[in-house]
Amino acid sequence: MKLGIFLLTERYGSSATLAIHNDIEMACYAEELGFDEVWFAEHHFNNFSVIPNPSLIMACTAVKTKNIRLGSAAFLAPFYNPTRLAEEIATLDNLSFGRINAGFAKGGFTLDMENFEKSPESLRTEMFANIKSIESKLYEEATFEPKPMQKKVPFYVATFSTHESVKFAAQNGYGLMFSQGATLEECEVVQEFYKNIAGFYPQIVLMRVFSMASDSKRAYERAVVATDHFVKSMRAVQSKQEQPSFNKRNYDALLSQRHEFFDAQKFMKVALIGNEEEIVEQISNIQRRIHNLHLVLKVGATDTRVARIMLQKFMQKIKPKLQKENK
Repeated sequence: MKLGIFLLTERYGSSATLAIHNDIEMACYAEELGFDEVWFAEHHFNNFSVIPNPSLIMACTAVKTKNIRLGSAAFLAPFYNPTRLAEEIATLDNLSFGRINAGFAKGGFTLDMENFEKSPESLRTEMFANIKSIESKLYEEATFEPKPMQKKVPFYVATFSTHESVKFAAQNGYGLMFSQGATLEECEVVQEFYKNIAGFYPQIVLMRVFSMASDSKRAYERAVVATDHFVKSMRAVQSKQEQPSFNKRNYDALLSQRHEFFDAQKFMKVALIGNEEEIVEQISNIQRRIHNLHLVLKVGATDTRVARIMLQKFMQKIKPKLQKENK
């Protein structure tokens, strides 16, 4: 199992500048703790998740780190010129000395489609075409430069269990990327469907909200505030509403508004929540059911200091117990 963290450059009352630099520092801290991977989101026209260009943040992180792999979760492929994105990926791979994972998604928020002049009906087919074009440019076109350092940059396709996307990934040997709300049952069905096509199980990047405390109630209440506000912000982008502001003193009000949010309940239902022993049990269950697992933690905290403490405790207390169980 590979362990990673998921960063969305969240702006909890801070400036965009501070949010961006906090995530770069968090990625460096993840390397210091011994995480295998860090994955950066891509969101547009959003004043909460201020990360419209993951390549730039990955580039900055690449020069500040040495070992941790850097992934896009994910490049919104239909919104790019494939030649240009292939050049970015290749340059990033050289800059990082071969540490890039390339995740791709189709996007679909209303503002994205309006501003990038895309039709929702064509996003999936454009994603497929652009991914194939990028792969061709990286490895088949003689005039393409620079070549990536890796013989094969790992590609991942984000999916909500859509058979069309899973089939495309299986036919091309790409990995799969599941959101924070994907259930284990959905993942199991998909990995079997993939294997029936490809003859092997895919690499699976599985995002999970993570919150650890001395008791489950405290861990849950900490995580639900961050998760609900994220989902509320995403919902506002989709419906072109005014972005919500975040107030640290408004926890109770946010909790009472859960029913209004897009799908935070699903995120929380499958989250890694609880004390040390409970989280070890939850992860062990995932490991038993999902092959080739990349478990990627989305820390459920609105405070960077708290997030760092939870990641530190994860690596100091939970990882050793998981390793002991797997022996």
